[in-house]
Amino acid sequence: MISPVLRHVNSTVSFSSLVFVSKKRALLGERIWGKRDFARCRMTVSSRPWIEDACLKINGCDALTGVPDNVLVSPASNSSVFLGAVSKEKRSRHVFKLGVLQDYRLVCLFRFKIWWMIPRFGNSASDIPVETQMLLLEVEEKSAIEQENQSVANGSKFYILFLPVLDGEFRSSLQGNAANELEFCIESGDPELEISQSLESVFVNSGDNPFELMKESIMFLEKHKGGFMHRESKKMPENLDWFGWCTWDAFYSQVNPQGIREGLKSLSEGGAPPKFLIIDDGWQDTFNEFQKEGEPFIEGTQFASRLVSIKENKKFQGTGAQNSLRDFVTAIKESYGLKYVYVWHALMGYWGGVLPSSPEMQKYSPKLLYPVQSPGNIGNLRDVAMDSLEKYGVGTIDPGKIFEFFDDMHKYLASQNIDGVKVDVQNLIETLGGGLGGRVCLTRQCQHALEESVAKNFNHNNLICCMAHNTDSIYSLKKSAVTRASEDYMPRRPDSQTLHIASVAFNSILLGEFVVPDWDMFYSNHRTAEFHAVARALGGCGVYVSDKPGDHDFEILKKLVLPDGSVLRAKLPGRPTRDSLFNDPAMDGKSLLKIWNMNKLSGVLGIFNCQGAGVWPCLDCVQTNTDQEPLCLTGHVSPIDIEHLEEAAGHNWTRDCAVYAFSTGSLSRLPKTGSISISLEVLQCEIYTIAPIRDYDCKVQFSPIGLVNMYNSGGAIEAIDFVSDNLKCEVKIKGLGCGLFGAYSSTRPNFCTVNTKETAYEFEPKTGFLTLIIPTGIHYEDSFWSISLSF
Repeated sequence: MISPVLRHVNSTVSFSSLVFVSKKRALLGERIWGKRDFARCRMTVSSRPWIEDACLKINGCDALTGVPDNVLVSPASNSSVFLGAVSKEKRSRHVFKLGVLQDYRLVCLFRFKIWWMIPRFGNSASDIPVETQMLLLEVEEKSAIEQENQSVANGSKFYILFLPVLDGEFRSSLQGNAANELEFCIESGDPELEISQSLESVFVNSGDNPFELMKESIMFLEKHKGGFMHRESKKMPENLDWFGWCTWDAFYSQVNPQGIREGLKSLSEGGAPPKFLIIDDGWQDTFNEFQKEGEPFIEGTQFASRLVSIKENKKFQGTGAQNSLRDFVTAIKESYGLKYVYVWHALMGYWGGVLPSSPEMQKYSPKLLYPVQSPGNIGNLRDVAMDSLEKYGVGTIDPGKIFEFFDDMHKYLASQNIDGVKVDVQNLIETLGGGLGGRVCLTRQCQHALEESVAKNFNHNNLICCMAHNTDSIYSLKKSAVTRASEDYMPRRPDSQTLHIASVAFNSILLGEFVVPDWDMFYSNHRTAEFHAVARALGGCGVYVSDKPGDHDFEILKKLVLPDGSVLRAKLPGRPTRDSLFNDPAMDGKSLLKIWNMNKLSGVLGIFNCQGAGVWPCLDCVQTNTDQEPLCLTGHVSPIDIEHLEEAAGHNWTRDCAVYAFSTGSLSRLPKTGSISISLEVLQCEIYTIAPIRDYDCKVQFSPIGLVNMYNSGGAIEAIDFVSDNLKCEVKIKGLGCGLFGAYSSTRPNFCTVNTKETAYEFEPKTGFLTLIIPTGIHYEDSFWSISLSF
């Protein structure tokens, strides 16, 4: 039995700093509150969570009940704690119960495969799968009086966040059981690395704003735990702002120099010139001893191929690529104006690692190791690649020489005019920690070596991480600024299209605090192309396609890509709106998915019907709408859906917004809390620019929308200024791109200029919609244009 006092002690906290139950009760005033008062009501004084009467109390609410005696609470910040537990035995893997969790709306992110997370929705711990890496609860605040009178309307809401984190050489995850008990699992991945207690396994915090709660929590963990950095502290790769093309879905592993030339040529000639290229899997020198020529193909053996050397294979040597990879890359950069060329490789070189018998690999002291998966991974979906690697083994580089391996490879690639790398199959490392210090230590060693090599050999932090959704990797992202946010885009699978959009949006709640989430490539000529294109436009991510040469939809691409190859990227990771957070956008049959983001002077909001077109993995028994008629759903959009809108609005905001609907081209004026309705069929979407209307000297109310022929119209606006004297007032807008510019104006301007030249415009008095043409190739200052409107 653990003493009630010791349950609250951190090894670094003195006994004089403890807050006892009697003191907590005294904070509530002279009245001594009973259990009924505490249940489900928020304290008037914000406090750090604590355990009382076997309940984990957070802001006065019972977040968990029936908390076992071996659970420990360690202070973190003024409003947060770490949860841990003690055991009588030392083990390399423990599962501890934390208490009963029920009757709260929740969303969690869990790994359904070793590589990838997806969301799960529910209201009790039994809805929480193994390998959960984030848990968010929604709490309705009620006073003690409201508790007694159930007819009183719901109060405001706050949120409770559970983050399983790294604790020394152990990583943690959450899971629920059939008794609605929340549990946490800690594991080292090395049978020789054992402990009997963990003090800082699960971080718990609460707040009124779920997005600020997540940000503040990750920033606290950055300072407290170390080993990673928050996204805002990282150097962003410059290719994020340029349109790209990836070779994977165009060629798969059959990629070749001629095909790359053809793809670059067809995209450029159609008016969507790529400035960023990823040469995906298929360029490396590999060998597969389990696939013999002429013998029947055995599923899974493709993942057993191993890297022979750090250089390119024969396809990229000789006449097809001039004489070398460098000749080829230099030629396509010159011919098509490419700014950045990345190549793909796996964290261990290739899927099956490196070939131990290869003379070129001997210097890295490779050994053939056989992956050992965590029971949590096996408890969800097995993966064909892991089944193969468990059977055939992985040629594993000596951890002490992993930086040398990366440095040699990247130094060679840089000498070939390559600018960066996409590094895949990263979570494999968690299965190789036995005898090597455990999964956390090995992952961190490999990740930091990778980052150091990229920093040494390439400019601009040019690295995309992929297949890296375990907390071992996430909490080791010290310099990495871009990570793939979902399982692959799969153009051949109709049931994966809506799930892809929904999973990236929800995964970005967590991943977006560490990196810019990468939404993956997509086909521009596909029945779901616009669905994916709109999501990328508001995702705050890089935009790249994987079209086969000559197979493009330029009507869609030109709404994403400017003539110079740049894209209008939003400022933040695109995430679900607050009213979407706890609704299943793919399977509840009634909810639309709304995703918000910010530009410099406006918000952007996408709304998607993801219902009835796919089933989440790992759901054993569910009722779905996939066999029913397609669902037409109605929802509402409002300026209040956009977080941080006030920060962009300025002091002279009228509290109204101009709301531009891209598909219909309609403009509405709405108060901040106003809304408009929209109905969407399955796989339909709409994107809105929501621009605060400013009041200028009471003469004119104005708001720039942006380039209204682009999905993210407001991404074109860089700045707005106002000049006024006794004779006139003048609004000046600075922006980039070309095409149809739109704005809301309460008054018709006397005249307008673009780069000081008077320009014709159109104005609709009823809606206040003002439009004018910005010609192609027009620049005033650097790459920007300037519009002046005189009133």
